[in-house]
Amino acid sequence: MEPILTKQEIADLLTAIRQGKIPTDIESEDGVPAGKTAKPLNLFQISALDDEQARIPNFDIILDAFCQNYSISLTNQLQRTFAFSKTGIETHQFQEFLLENKDMGAIGVLNLAPLKYGALIMVDKQLSFSMIEIMLGASTDQGPLQLNRKLTTIELSVLKTIMAIACSDLDRAFNPLIDLQSSVLKVESNSRLVSITSADAEILVSRFTVTIGEISGEFKLVFPIATLDPLREQFKELVSVNKSKQGQWTDIFIEELYDMETTVIAQSGTISLTINQLLDLKEGEIINLDYDPNSPLKVLVEDKLKFFAIPGVLNGKKAISLTGVYEQGA
Repeated sequence: MEPILTKQEIADLLTAIRQGKIPTDIESEDGVPAGKTAKPLNLFQISALDDEQARIPNFDIILDAFCQNYSISLTNQLQRTFAFSKTGIETHQFQEFLLENKDMGAIGVLNLAPLKYGALIMVDKQLSFSMIEIMLGASTDQGPLQLNRKLTTIELSVLKTIMAIACSDLDRAFNPLIDLQSSVLKVESNSRLVSITSADAEILVSRFTVTIGEISGEFKLVFPIATLDPLREQFKELVSVNKSKQGQWTDIFIEELYDMETTVIAQSGTISLTINQLLDLKEGEIINLDYDPNSPLKVLVEDKLKFFAIPGVLNGKKAISLTGVYEQGA
């Protein structure tokens, strides 16, 4: 039996036709339909075309931000250097994907509030066992573990910690689009217990390679297309949003500058001494300053002349009263 297009795939086909990516009528100058060399088009893999025709545009920007944030978070948390690299984005049918990945080590089920559907974090066996050893303080010289068994309930609980860290970094990555508040609902080793969408639903699988010294493994993020669909327009505008946000850095720096501490000096006079004169100074000696008591003090901000002032006393303490502003070149 020939495969039947799903409702979503039909919608994608119609969108591609409306955008002119798939021609419908080709006519010659005299109005007679003309032939044209064509290449096969797989309607079941429209989402796997080039970036220009991607189902979720600019999604790789979010993934890159997640990679950077998560590698830094794990490095700081576990005191090991973690390197994350994105290796690919693929689309699959959910049930078929779970069957192909039934031997994954740990699978975390995420709630992505306020989005309708959740997501999965999948860590392969070798990386799962190695991460547990690192979290429990194993030596940095230890190589990758090769254990042919399922993770225990306790081990899955340990791994829940690093998945919670991933949720925090996922929230930061999605921040330009939505105020995401993700959390780990549970961690399983059995793929049959992690249903987040219907069996025939289309999912987006992001693959990463994780490297810690000589240890490496595969890490996956799985999103149902239905999870990301409500954000499709925000994804399209993501590049312009990022550019507009860059201009906000100036405002942030200005705000922080107002809270910086600086050194202010009320200077009554200066004098130049040689090293020998300085070494010969003794207690009780009087140093004559080049200063007229009737002239205003110089007020220096970070060693730069900014104001003039007169000395005085306020509430029993020495004080100065500003009398003018220094104007360079005046």
